[in-house]
Amino acid sequence: MGRRKIEMKMVSDNNSRQVTFSKRRTGLFKKANELATMCGAEVAIVVFSPGGKPFSFGHPDVDSIANRFQNHQDHYSSSSSSKLVNKFLINSGVGSSNSRNVRVEKLNQQLNELLKQLQAEKKRGELIDKEIEKSKSGFLKLKAINPSSNIDELNMRELQKLKKSLEELKEKVNVKTSEIEASSSLLLLSKKQLAVQRNKFRDETLQQMGLLLKNAARY
Repeated sequence: MGRRKIEMKMVSDNNSRQVTFSKRRTGLFKKANELATMCGAEVAIVVFSPGGKPFSFGHPDVDSIANRFQNHQDHYSSSSSSKLVNKFLINSGVGSSNSRNVRVEKLNQQLNELLKQLQAEKKRGELIDKEIEKSKSGFLKLKAINPSSNIDELNMRELQKLKKSLEELKEKVNVKTSEIEASSSLLLLSKKQLAVQRNKFRDETLQQMGLLLKNAARY
């Protein structure tokens, strides 16, 4: 018998959805690693779980790929958009204060969104730090039961508690690391995109001023 085809739709059960996400995420990162290893490709992937936790994979690393991608986008935008802006200004003579105010308001909205993201990531990091400290304190309390003993002298119950505490600590550290990597990459992209918008607005404003001065010189 052939393999049964899996229907592509949202998994309704929450637990099954989380398991599916973990398996598919691992497979996605594995394929990306194979692509990088076998083809010499540079790859960056950022994935958010159904619960909102970010996970990332990058070769050589996510930040360098994000920088390279954004630089490519900046070059493309600067070479094509400037021609469109010039044509638009010449044909329509748009340069009113209303249009400038709209662009300024849009930039302010983007800046506010970026600041909200920074604040949210800061709070998330603080919560994870507290959980890590909680796990550490649990481990230290377990160690305080008999500080002079070593691991070989612990009984089965103490060993199980120690194992559980270490596993929880390891998981929280891994989550913290993934969130820091993904958040830093996303914030880097957001900052670069905001800078691109500001530069476009500056260039458009200078071009409009030049056009106005040119028209004024005729009188």
